[in-house]
Amino acid sequence: MTQSAYSRTMPILYSGARDVQSHRIRLVLAAKGVRHERVIVEPTNLPEQLLSLNPDGDLPTLVDRDLTLYDPSVLCDYLDERYPHPALMPIDPLSRARLRLTAVRIERDWLSEVKRIETHNSTAALARKRLRKRLLAAQPLFRASRFFLNEEMSLLDCLVAPIIWRLPSLGIDIERDGKSSIHYGERLFHTQGYTRSLTPEEKAMR
Repeated sequence: MTQSAYSRTMPILYSGARDVQSHRIRLVLAAKGVRHERVIVEPTNLPEQLLSLNPDGDLPTLVDRDLTLYDPSVLCDYLDERYPHPALMPIDPLSRARLRLTAVRIERDWLSEVKRIETHNSTAALARKRLRKRLLAAQPLFRASRFFLNEEMSLLDCLVAPIIWRLPSLGIDIERDGKSSIHYGERLFHTQGYTRSLTPEEKAMR
């Protein structure tokens, strides 16, 4: 099937093979069972078709009919509203705001460190220590509910679980002191949706 045919019938996701934000969106799509075309691209060699849709070449980028979206937070909200079952956010505004605020903090405090570690430059070792410290400090949050701060899977899990998945490849060992986050991850990693979200490169991380 050609890409033009796909664009009339299902969304197209332009995704990196390894980056955590692309994985986040793939997990949202998998959790909702949304049929889509996945186009894996190399960030250093972006295809012209993607650049014609999104000149900045941001990954992930989603094309749904005539709509082109990037920014992971915008994508998460769009997909949860566009495909409402199963809902990945609580109904009440207070709980929704709490999870969204937590996602902002995780992007700022955890994802920023992941990016520094992945650069393999002089800041990577310090970033590794900071991320490990922050994860260990968050152990009570992993124990508070079956999922992260919620009794049902939410968009927040689609952000947190890919980070936990990457810890071995990032060189972060929390086996002894971070068992709550390890157990949390295992509950998600063995689901069919999580398996569907993975690229071959991500499967090789563990």
